[in-house]
Amino acid sequence: MLQKLHIQNYAIIDSLEINFQQGLNIITGETGAGKSILMGALSLILGDRADSSALLNREKKCVVEGFFATAKRKDITTFLKENDLDADAELVIRREIAATGKSRAFINDTPVNLEQLRSLTALLVDLHRQFDTLALGETQFQRSVLDALANHADVLNKYEAVFNEWQLAQKELAQLQLQKAQFSATYDYHSFLFKELEAAALQENELEAADAALKLMSNAEQIKAAVDKVAFALGNGDAPMVQQLKQLVNQLQNFQQYQPQLPVLTDRLRAAQIELDDIAGEIEQVADSIQYDPQRIEQLNERIATGYKLFKKHNVNSTAALLQLQQDLSEKLQAVLNIDDSIAAKEKETAALLEQATVLASTITANRQKQLKPLQEKVNALLVQVGMPNAQLKVTVEPLKVLNEFGADLVAFLFDANKSNRFEPIHKVASGGELSRLMLCIKSLVAQSLQLPTLIFDEIDTGISGEAAKQVGVIMKGMAKKLQVVAITHQPQIAGKADAHYFVYKEIKGEAVKTNIRLLTQEERITTIAKMLSGEKPTAAALENAREMVMN
Repeated sequence: MLQKLHIQNYAIIDSLEINFQQGLNIITGETGAGKSILMGALSLILGDRADSSALLNREKKCVVEGFFATAKRKDITTFLKENDLDADAELVIRREIAATGKSRAFINDTPVNLEQLRSLTALLVDLHRQFDTLALGETQFQRSVLDALANHADVLNKYEAVFNEWQLAQKELAQLQLQKAQFSATYDYHSFLFKELEAAALQENELEAADAALKLMSNAEQIKAAVDKVAFALGNGDAPMVQQLKQLVNQLQNFQQYQPQLPVLTDRLRAAQIELDDIAGEIEQVADSIQYDPQRIEQLNERIATGYKLFKKHNVNSTAALLQLQQDLSEKLQAVLNIDDSIAAKEKETAALLEQATVLASTITANRQKQLKPLQEKVNALLVQVGMPNAQLKVTVEPLKVLNEFGADLVAFLFDANKSNRFEPIHKVASGGELSRLMLCIKSLVAQSLQLPTLIFDEIDTGISGEAAKQVGVIMKGMAKKLQVVAITHQPQIAGKADAHYFVYKEIKGEAVKTNIRLLTQEERITTIAKMLSGEKPTAAALENAREMVMN
């Protein structure tokens, strides 16, 4: 419940604090005293947009705070936890507006955005203004009334989840079908490119190796001549180098005992001889391996020509790039073969989700239809109570051709104000006063089902008086037995039902007019209600009538 509302520097409110009570809280006051200003301030902490023009003193910020007792409600605790907010015993919601127009919102002193603020306060308060009677004619409101009375939020949540999955599956199916059409359009071309690469039968790094081999063979004769010449000089000929080194080693060997350095030099020469002998052997092997093969050169030229043609066609410059392209084309062609299987699987998934959603929608429809007769009977009985004995509400549930996010039903509230048996949509036939009373009747039923902690009515009793106003007060009083009700009213019959009666008034502070509010004592209530009945100077009869209203 809303325990306290603190307002500072808003419109003509300097600073005031209202401590609300459980039960029926009534707010009255003369026209222009500031009752609507209170609701404007309250709307700020419920998430309405801020306007810097509402600041009384442009040098100070505006602050509106609401203090709520939540009785550790699970839905509120869950919200606070999911949004990383402190879950204290008392919930404090604050809204600040700077002179620049910048607005900030806080939940338990933690900054939040307006969407978070609205989500939380929707769990705490239902604020119903006079113009909200227009919602009676909206399909969404009418459907929500039936759903609240059906108390099947769990089924609605399951349906919404399945419906969203079905919608997503439909989109994915459409994408697959579009992809198939695109694949089909390019399949022949991709197939041609793949077969061309497949026919080339390229091996890893083949073209680079072929280019190197071709360069070798193209210079084979010159290379072989040079290698043969070196091999001949090292190991053959009239005076081969290897043989000459061997002779030099032998000559030095005879004098090693006379010169200490000669053994070392002799060993080095012997090592050079052995190394040259190895080199000579390897060069001979190289010479034997070099063969000029015109046929092989022709084959390499053809292979390289094929590769370079593919390089140019696909704008690449390596064998690896061509092989990767071949792999990519293979995957695209395989995807065309696989997509029919994917489409069939997605069609099966979509059909299963649609069937599941249809079953849940049928349950929702059945639950709604069960509420039609009780809702009509209860509302029509309440309409008689509030002075509309000839008015009747009729609720219809018609099937839709396709599912939507709320099920398979078109819910409609139809109204007949004069027992003519000609039921028309509410917004076409109901007057403002009739709408107000009808909305109150419906709200009284819905509030009991939803168990809202605080229900606020802002002058929805406009257009009624006398016995009708009295019965509206009776209905509000009944609602207040189960939840906190706050109502701004001009009707003495309603004010007389209050558990707590607050009076809004203007006062002069210095040279400025300010709005203030106070909780009335029982005698003050009697006097105030008497003034509402007969004017500023109430008669004895009005006082007596007011006393009877308060005492009863």
